[in-house]
Amino acid sequence: MFRKLLSLDEAKQILKQNFSPEPVGVERVSLSEAHDRVLAEDIMAPMDVPPFDRSTVDGYAVRAVDTFGADEDRPVALKFCGQVTVGESPSIVVEKGMAAEIATGAPLPKGADAVVMIEYSTRRDDDVFIHRPVSKVENMMEAGSDIRKGEKILKKYQRLSSREIGVLAALGLTEVDVYKRPRVAILSTGAEVVEPGKPLPSGKIYDINAYAFSAAVLECGGEPINLGIIPDDRTRLKAAVERALDSADAVITSGGVSVGPKDLIPQVVDTLGKPGVIISGIAVKPGKPTTIAIVDGKPVFSLPGHPTSSLLMFHMIVRPIICRMAGRTEETPSTLKAVAATKMFPARGRRTFVMVNLTYDKTGKPLASPVPTGLSGAITTLARADGFVEIPEKQQFIDVGTTINVYLFYE
Repeated sequence: MFRKLLSLDEAKQILKQNFSPEPVGVERVSLSEAHDRVLAEDIMAPMDVPPFDRSTVDGYAVRAVDTFGADEDRPVALKFCGQVTVGESPSIVVEKGMAAEIATGAPLPKGADAVVMIEYSTRRDDDVFIHRPVSKVENMMEAGSDIRKGEKILKKYQRLSSREIGVLAALGLTEVDVYKRPRVAILSTGAEVVEPGKPLPSGKIYDINAYAFSAAVLECGGEPINLGIIPDDRTRLKAAVERALDSADAVITSGGVSVGPKDLIPQVVDTLGKPGVIISGIAVKPGKPTTIAIVDGKPVFSLPGHPTSSLLMFHMIVRPIICRMAGRTEETPSTLKAVAATKMFPARGRRTFVMVNLTYDKTGKPLASPVPTGLSGAITTLARADGFVEIPEKQQFIDVGTTINVYLFYE
């Protein structure tokens, strides 16, 4: 039997009181390995970007003052003094009355402070005729106009996407300090569970949860460690969970948490360290048997065997913890405002999570409809659902047309 069914809010509060998730460490990685990692330091620009004054067009580098008064009918004549190409450090100097041919991206030669676009110039031998005036810094980028040396360009706890990695490369950096990925051991339990790829005897099912959890842990920034399937045997379960605790920063088990004679996980975990089991059952549907323990500073999340139940509880309880341990600040699933397409009813006296899929009306407004199954173990629910809706314990129903928050299974 469950010691005490807690509300979801009570369970979260007890977990918060007993475990404070923090990043598990820092490591230095190359930019090629940095995607989706979390910065463990502020990044201060070690240089200006661009590092030199550069042209943004093909044309002629000039002194802006020399072009004043130019127009189509009365062009200003300047003397050609050379050419600047991309990738070279120019040795020429643009003096009064001179113009240097320049390519897009090339550094401005000394003396020049603007660029005339090639379309507004004509060259005849050593004479360059300017048909339109330019002002200072026109058609060019000044050194440091994008990034100034010493500027804080990226912040600690920022996730690194292709954009941020591009900025790091522009600064000449090849490595960066990031938070380590928390190692999360995953155990499946039960005599009925078989590893995918093996023959499936009568009465058996393939192990869904280990692979779903592994993917979910990766999505949180963690490193999953799949320790396989353990039969419902007290000695073997204890050894497996001990091994998981030794090799990981957190542990997730699936199955073995209900009230049957083979549901041994809570009893086993409670003997492995202090304070042991802190939550033994939550008043939610699905996910009621969820058990949580803290074993000598490490969390052990024992989730139901039913795939839909376990994945929902992962998103509501486990995901925020793994995210924080990975250094991420986004703790809860992404949400989307949608309109209820049908009535949705909760289970009496329990907070209820309804799996929904999303469609869109003619105006582009998202509509949420319950996935057509009431079974927490139904496999197709996982594939059909875009997310889930939360109905509080005391709410009788969600009416058609109500605007609701949909917790998304994707970012």
